[in-house]
Amino acid sequence: MKEKDEQRVKCLYRVGKEMNAPKSIRNRRWAGLQYFIGMTTTQQWSCDNYSCREFGAELMLQTKGLMLIKVQSSNGSEFIIKRPRENLTHVPKDLPLTTTTLDISHNNISELRASDTLSLSKLRVLMMSHNRLQCLDISVFKFNTELEYLDLSHNELRVMSCHSIVSFQHLDLSFNAFDTLPICKDFGNMFQLKFLGLSGTKVQNSSVQLIAHLNISHVLLVLGDSYGEEEDPESLQLINTRSLHIVFPVKTEFHFLLEVPARSTISLELSNIKCVLQDEGCPYFLRALSKLKNNEKLSNLTLNNVETTWNSFFDILQLVWNTPVKYFSVSNMKLQDKLKPRNFSYPNTSLKALSIYQVVTDVSILAQSYIYSIFSNMNIQNLTVSGTRMLHMLCPSQVSSFLHLDFTDNLLTDLVFENCKNLTALKTLSLQKNQLKNLENIICTSADMTSLQKLDLSQNSLTYDHEGNQCFWTESLLVLNLSSNVLTDSVFRCLPPKVKVLDLHNNRIMSIPKDITHLQALQVLNVAFNSLTDLPGCGAFSILSVLVIEHNLVSHPSADFFQSCQKIRSITAGNNPFQCTCELREFAKSIGQVSGEVVEDWPVSYRCDTPENTKGTLLRDFHLSPLSCDTVLLMVTIGATLLAFTAIMTFLCFYFDLPWYLRMLCQWTRTRHRARNIPIEELQRNLQFHAFVSYSEHDSAWVKNELLPNLEKDGIQVCLHERNFVPGKSIVENIIHFIEKSYKSIFVLSPHFIQSEWCHYELYFAHHNLFHEGSDNLILILLEPIQQYSIPSKYHQLKTLMAQRTYLEWPLEKSKHGLFWANLRAVINIKLANQAEATCQVQQ
Repeated sequence: MKEKDEQRVKCLYRVGKEMNAPKSIRNRRWAGLQYFIGMTTTQQWSCDNYSCREFGAELMLQTKGLMLIKVQSSNGSEFIIKRPRENLTHVPKDLPLTTTTLDISHNNISELRASDTLSLSKLRVLMMSHNRLQCLDISVFKFNTELEYLDLSHNELRVMSCHSIVSFQHLDLSFNAFDTLPICKDFGNMFQLKFLGLSGTKVQNSSVQLIAHLNISHVLLVLGDSYGEEEDPESLQLINTRSLHIVFPVKTEFHFLLEVPARSTISLELSNIKCVLQDEGCPYFLRALSKLKNNEKLSNLTLNNVETTWNSFFDILQLVWNTPVKYFSVSNMKLQDKLKPRNFSYPNTSLKALSIYQVVTDVSILAQSYIYSIFSNMNIQNLTVSGTRMLHMLCPSQVSSFLHLDFTDNLLTDLVFENCKNLTALKTLSLQKNQLKNLENIICTSADMTSLQKLDLSQNSLTYDHEGNQCFWTESLLVLNLSSNVLTDSVFRCLPPKVKVLDLHNNRIMSIPKDITHLQALQVLNVAFNSLTDLPGCGAFSILSVLVIEHNLVSHPSADFFQSCQKIRSITAGNNPFQCTCELREFAKSIGQVSGEVVEDWPVSYRCDTPENTKGTLLRDFHLSPLSCDTVLLMVTIGATLLAFTAIMTFLCFYFDLPWYLRMLCQWTRTRHRARNIPIEELQRNLQFHAFVSYSEHDSAWVKNELLPNLEKDGIQVCLHERNFVPGKSIVENIIHFIEKSYKSIFVLSPHFIQSEWCHYELYFAHHNLFHEGSDNLILILLEPIQQYSIPSKYHQLKTLMAQRTYLEWPLEKSKHGLFWANLRAVINIKLANQAEATCQVQQ
């Protein structure tokens, strides 16, 4: 986006934002426009350090009701409303008051009233051509004091009344149905008038006299069908204009007396020339043209829509050859009758350029050599023959003065100018859109054109065989256009050595070979619409500054392009099937860094094509992390992550005493393994104890004085350490064995308990047995309160049990002791009614 475009968008975006518009940029732009439309031309809105009235370009948006609003600024804001071809029958009423340009052409409006434009005080341009207006009162614009451009051409106007208006610069009333020229007395006051379009059947001296003193740049005069019956030949001489265009009646034989003003006219254009009377030729028209000799200022002569004979055409050409005309152009010409060869006189001509466009003929047999020889031997600088179905062109018989030849849109073949040595002064040659086939033949032909600088061979069927040895371009060639042919990669092996501008777009090029001709002078290269898969490096194009390579097959261009092409100033590479993977990441980054200065059509024309999940994404918005595209970085990252994970796990193991749990698990596994070797009869014996008691040695007095007496008096057997632990076995094995021989495990919890490592072992194995057997065998007695923060972090099982399980709390009041023991006995005896009793006490 250009700098001025960015200013426009920023300004409209800011205005829309401050008006609480929706968040989308598009809606904010529209809101900004709506704001501008309501402003007066003296107001101005400043935003982001830009003045909204300093826009240097145009912004066009489609609005409601097919109304197209175009905001432009030159010497102040302009509001252009365009509503053509909407079948309107009257001027719209909903126009903004600040409208400066209104285009309602090509509709069905039949009446124009003052109220239609009364409120448009800022209106400067009104275009109402191709409507159905039949009468006009100029006074309807009396309130539009700034109106300077009025186009009412191609209507049905017959009557017009005038009003004093002096501000018109462009007034077009041509192609209407006026009987006489609609020139009012008030027209004489329009000294600023630059263009005047008139139409009428009668051209009278009295009417033209009213504007004779005006210096009008361009006058368009459309004559009616009956013009000439009451002709005043000298009336046209009164028109003071630099450019005069006269449109004669269609399908009417030319029989007018044409007195073109000689004092000021520089450019004369005549349309609808018909003179095909056999044996008579064009006497009236030739007589009219002969008077041009008296106009020394006349420099340009143009004939449009000409219908005549071959002989009359060359008569016209010969006559113009001897006039002061320097530039003669004929377009849309139809030639009839046979051609009678005659001598053509070349000396004493002022003509510099002859242009002939779109010629058709109904003659099947012509003296083509005669026609070609006349054109080829002209001693002029510029010759254009286009759209004539010309088959050939002869080489000039002597060294030619041609500087520019244009034979576009004909039927020329490779034989044109073959072995021609007389075009040594030629600088520009266009053979566009012909029947050329072999590039080698054209190379040989151009080799003799030692001054040729620009050659256009586009839109042919050219091929090139790289095995050929005909590669002798003229060294003067600087601009070569080979676009829209069937050339392949081999064309790069034979190109003009000093060419600066090379156009190869729309061919069949798939790659640029490494062994190409080194084009050290090449500055502009266009290879768009081919099948290239990568951007070319600048090894063979050391000073390349402009590259056009859009619409190719470039999927992942080289990231080092901008390093290789240091002098690149403009690159157009959009509309390619970019493959948005890691290979494109560096290129997208590089192109984004230079996009504002170098990359054309950025970013809208640069989009991802593959993979499917990125299709349509702008390259500007395409991002991949360095980790996903750098294998080394990925491996380093994985290694560092694993190392950090290992360090964290090691820290957690020691922090939560994981080795202790592993040792306990190992001890439990070994004990369980030994249990598998005990005979089945022994494993099937009944359990021996009601309860296994675990407590700290500091709490032994309470266990012996309170717990044991109250349980044993009711026949509950408690496992005692001094009596039942088996000598010779480890403490851990004894703990595991007697926990499994007991229905319940009672844990007397206190601050001393959590400091005992053996108590922790017993709790661990009892809890593990809980999950192994699927029973509820844990009884927790809270002898003294324990704060959660005082429990070591490695005893997280104790924290979990105290948070999840209900425990019996020892009451300090004696009155509550009876209930405590009753609850405890009930818990122990609830499933032990038929069990044998035994006692074993453990002290730690």
